[in-house]
Amino acid sequence: MASGSPKTPLYATDDLSRTLTIIYATETGNAQDYAGRIAHHCRRAHFNCHVFDVDKYPLSEIVSERILIYVVSTSGTGKEPRTMTPLWKSLLRSDLPSDFFQDLHYAVFGLGDSSYEKFCWPAKKLSRRLQSLGAKAICPSAEGDTQHTLGTDGAFEPWVSSLTHALLRLLPLPLHLSLLPAEELPTPRVVFLEATSEELQDASDPLLCDDRYHTFKLIGNNRISASDWYQDVRHFQFRCQDDIAYDPGDVAVIHPEASPIDVDFFLTTLGWSNSADDPIRMKHVFDDQSLPDHLPQVSTLRVLFSRHLDINAVPKRSFFQLLKHFATDEREREKLEEFSSPEGAEDLYDYTTRVRRTISEVLSEFRSVCIPRDYIFDLFPPLRPREFSIASAALMHPREVHLCVAIVDYKTQLKARRRGVCTSFLASLPIGTIGIAKGLLAFPPDPNTPVICVGPGTGVAPARAVLQARMHAGARDNTLYFGHRASGKDAHYSHEWTTLAESGKLTYRVMASRDGPEGTARVYVQDLIRIDAKPVWELVHGKGAWVYISGSSNKMPAGVRAALVHIAQEEGGMGEKDARDYVALMEKEERLYEECWS
Repeated sequence: MASGSPKTPLYATDDLSRTLTIIYATETGNAQDYAGRIAHHCRRAHFNCHVFDVDKYPLSEIVSERILIYVVSTSGTGKEPRTMTPLWKSLLRSDLPSDFFQDLHYAVFGLGDSSYEKFCWPAKKLSRRLQSLGAKAICPSAEGDTQHTLGTDGAFEPWVSSLTHALLRLLPLPLHLSLLPAEELPTPRVVFLEATSEELQDASDPLLCDDRYHTFKLIGNNRISASDWYQDVRHFQFRCQDDIAYDPGDVAVIHPEASPIDVDFFLTTLGWSNSADDPIRMKHVFDDQSLPDHLPQVSTLRVLFSRHLDINAVPKRSFFQLLKHFATDEREREKLEEFSSPEGAEDLYDYTTRVRRTISEVLSEFRSVCIPRDYIFDLFPPLRPREFSIASAALMHPREVHLCVAIVDYKTQLKARRRGVCTSFLASLPIGTIGIAKGLLAFPPDPNTPVICVGPGTGVAPARAVLQARMHAGARDNTLYFGHRASGKDAHYSHEWTTLAESGKLTYRVMASRDGPEGTARVYVQDLIRIDAKPVWELVHGKGAWVYISGSSNKMPAGVRAALVHIAQEEGGMGEKDARDYVALMEKEERLYEECWS
């Protein structure tokens, strides 16, 4: 039995002036989670909220908004999420007047990691641009930092409180209403109703009805790292019956399924085994609280926890803040309240993040918890689709998609084995559904323009797509900088690159960072670019080469940019500021692209 029951009305007022829009731009789903939490707080102040993913928001509506709240994550080294780029470009139009948003009140919350130089850069730039177009800030912007003791919640909770009170100053509550208590158990976002077996059988799979998705057959699953190497990297080949079209830089979207063994254990833990396959219908109560994509109206608990809700995620503090309402044992409830509090942040980190304890494992330890079925979408995070850069060119491999994927398989500090949900799913997938999402890369109009690809590790995937497309077009002035750890261990596709280099179609430059003698400084791909300063400058400045950087958004992308700045100084005779401006101009002219991921 829960410790409380929800009392919050659907909406206490139908006053249209108390309507606001929340737009989130996300890569991994964190911004979406925070957008929902903002909507919950605003609903406490009796605001009607509309929540949109930025790529689903109609840009034509923005001029008519009166209250707009943005939640923006940071992608790569200070980049906006790819879904936000069209909005950002529309806001940068030079013909927009300085009073374009004179009637708009806005707020911005950014998400990022302060260990990177351009911490929360997209959120900061968005706030400045809105101000320059006449918009008025409801409250100061804030940036959630993953390095904070409380994680991104460290900035979010004081900010959302400030936002709520600023909104109430902007639009005070009617006399008959008051701010609803923060600790009150909220109304669930869905209500489950019984359904029939016939309804379940007739229910369509939204994924199969989406024309962005295609049915593929797995025709190749080959390990391309050495068998004795610590990391298992695979080359996957999928074949489709349809004539599919995609471009270099596009990504494959995979909707994974959890292991049946994991799902059975979870359902047993919560006492749902006997009802796991009963047909249920979902009624969405709060439109401002999102549901997972491609969710069927009629389903079962087993399907929901296999395909749509993530039981293997490491839980966040917000999970414990809601879970505590459902604990019947006093000691367990006290522990959950401790994990929910700022004072319990260190204990929570040790209990969850440090040892990678999953939601399923947490619930197996808090045995008094009895979760009402209607709250599963409020408590459990969505099992998000994974995106992988496509490692092939459609013109060279018709009806095929190739992926270069590092298999996630390790042991936690609890000695529990962890296998990536999506990579395990891929490895065992004979036939499946894969979506194609557009990327942001473009090609030089003239195939004779040189191209430089920088793609260490699995970052070679989009580089391979670019180079294959160039080969198909007959372009020969191609350079690949590939970085890896050890010769003979993880030089992905090295046979392809050496064959192309021998035929004169590719300049192949490779650096193994761990090959040097013990105790010597490691040399990375960005260091190799500095070593090649003269030929790189000749390509970039003398011949107008386009540069593509792809891979992990750690220090590598910034290191490659710094190498280009260094080369502009050394070979171009520029001062530091002019050299930085030169590299920035390359990006503005769309001669420098990043396809990086965290």
